[in-house]
Amino acid sequence: MGNKNITISDVAEALGVSKTTVSRAISGKGRIGEETKQRVLEYIEANDYKPNVIAKSLAQSKTYNICVVMPGDYALVDLPFFQEAIMGIQEVAAMSEYDILLSICQQDDITGLERVISNRKVDGVVLLRTFEEDKQIEFLKGKSVPFVATGSTSNAGVKQIDHDHESACRELTSIVLMNNGPRVALLGGNERIIVNKRRLKGFKDAFAMAGKEIVPELVFLNLENRISINHAVEEAIEKKAECILCMDDGICSQVLKKLRQAHVKVPADVRVASFYNSSVLQNNVPSITSLAFDAKELGVVACKNLLGQIEGEEVPSKMLLSYEVILKESTK
Repeated sequence: MGNKNITISDVAEALGVSKTTVSRAISGKGRIGEETKQRVLEYIEANDYKPNVIAKSLAQSKTYNICVVMPGDYALVDLPFFQEAIMGIQEVAAMSEYDILLSICQQDDITGLERVISNRKVDGVVLLRTFEEDKQIEFLKGKSVPFVATGSTSNAGVKQIDHDHESACRELTSIVLMNNGPRVALLGGNERIIVNKRRLKGFKDAFAMAGKEIVPELVFLNLENRISINHAVEEAIEKKAECILCMDDGICSQVLKKLRQAHVKVPADVRVASFYNSSVLQNNVPSITSLAFDAKELGVVACKNLLGQIEGEEVPSKMLLSYEVILKESTK
């Protein structure tokens, strides 16, 4: 048939069999004689037949789509992280001829995800954020849909890929405590987000290991906007904080802006470090001590895990990826 792109219909017509028979031979499912199956497979190999995604999905009862769920309440500074993770997911998905369907869900509103699953549009799901009380996870477990979380959760039986935030934050806090007294301030976001809980635990563990007491009035959590962050910075400076630890790059960026406005010098007057590094902090002067995590690797590993589940393979229940402590001028 030359170089023409042949179809299931072409194969069926050439061999004098039905299209259903060709589909069964390709998928290996359904009743079909071994001799007929071999005739079909030999013919398609000889003629370089490549079934398109629609044909494959019909033959194998798959959509060849996976859903990636992003939180609808992300801050603008979170976008680079999500972009890198999605790039990793896309690279792995494309190699297996899968496409990505993006769904945006609020913490307490997962209508979009429910619609995607109810309409059977995807074969599996990647969650880009986990919560303490996670409606996404409960829904997906109830539907028996393969899924993986790029983050930790205490929900039993959930496949999860995460960076080792506890160890990373414990290590960075320990380094800070070696160079400072116990007057270390912590500024963090929403406590219901699991990654923030892990970072907080690492912070507390470092104090316990150093035999030092946390100063309660220097811990500021659930900071959701510029005004609350600015107020926390003012209180930290007023209460003689020697170092300000920020749970993420977005908070750190606003902290640095507020310190400049208040003519407070880093690191001469107060040291600053971040539990997450990104392009947001790259060009700051002085350079910022931080923790580096590979978001793209997170997406790659998560997608491999999900595709393994879809194929019925045994995959790890939980994987913790590595991190790097980057010591810069801001804590000298």
